[in-house]
Amino acid sequence: MHEGSPKNYDTNKGIATKYIKVNLVNPEAELLEAGGLILRQGGLVAFPTETVYGLGANALDGRAVKGIFQAKGRPADNPLIVHVASREAIGGLVKEAPGVAKELMDAFWPGPLTIILPVGKGVPAEVTAGLDTVALRMPRHPVALGLIHAAGVPVAAPSANTSGRPSPTTAQHVLNDLEGQIDMVLDGGPAGVGVESTVLDLTLPEPTVLRPGGITPEELCLVLGTVNVDPQALYANKGEGRPRSPGMKYTHYAPRAQLLIVEGRAEAVALKIKELASEYRDRGRRVGILSYEDSADFTNTGEVILVGRRSQPETVAAKLFAALRLFDETDVELILAEGIDDRGVGLAVMNRLRKAAGGRIIHV
Repeated sequence: MHEGSPKNYDTNKGIATKYIKVNLVNPEAELLEAGGLILRQGGLVAFPTETVYGLGANALDGRAVKGIFQAKGRPADNPLIVHVASREAIGGLVKEAPGVAKELMDAFWPGPLTIILPVGKGVPAEVTAGLDTVALRMPRHPVALGLIHAAGVPVAAPSANTSGRPSPTTAQHVLNDLEGQIDMVLDGGPAGVGVESTVLDLTLPEPTVLRPGGITPEELCLVLGTVNVDPQALYANKGEGRPRSPGMKYTHYAPRAQLLIVEGRAEAVALKIKELASEYRDRGRRVGILSYEDSADFTNTGEVILVGRRSQPETVAAKLFAALRLFDETDVELILAEGIDDRGVGLAVMNRLRKAAGGRIIHV
């Protein structure tokens, strides 16, 4: 396909950001080569993965990596994930890869699993935030893999959004946040999984999920036997010290309106949300409801956005960030969100919601 500009978008602020639509089934080699050249020259390219859109820089170039932090407004102590296009590419990035890491790669790469291993000498401190570990992933998306191949270097990439905002699942989301701050956006259509990769730390005494994602603890147990889940993945605390993984320490994924989660049995949650919505509207506040296709009817309760089916959390994950961004286009001041069961992919959904709410949760 060809260069162009998405519809209904006002160009902005600084450097010219090149927007390119890429064929998802068979990405055009010349377009990927253009992105790869920008990365080799120290620039920033946003690209689709199967999870969310990433903002990439040459992972071996500390100065280029600093550009990611500047464009996003990202805290410097928040480490990045290094994306590779083959398992062989991790050789110079890690000190060692234990047998269990290879088993996990066999099972889940390419795919939405990030593995933390002891860092090798060639990785700049800007990537690891000074930690002695590095986070590695091989994405499944053909555009992501093609871009990394074309660049010829590993690519450090967090989500391609302003730090703290809902992660981008379309190229339009990227442009809304970062137009004029980055060199190129490759548009490969909507992301499928919808939430960031699972981050698994293999340098701790027991394999530990630091951030839940598209690969569930239950699936990891099929390979590992047992796996721990860090308490910060379950609850909304902000943590202490330097985070070992993205998504651990800071408030993330937040819409502009205040977000409040109601958790508990579905019937009790629905009643509480209706009660709260009525109470807040009586105070003159404009209320939004984040609900599900198989949930209660919230007609006439407020601005309602449905995200998949609560009984199928993978459908919720795919639509969650887009829904939070849709609320930004309304005039709501408060969003009341229904909690779901935090098993399977539901754990990733609730991790994102709890972070977005900054710990504002009501249990019923």
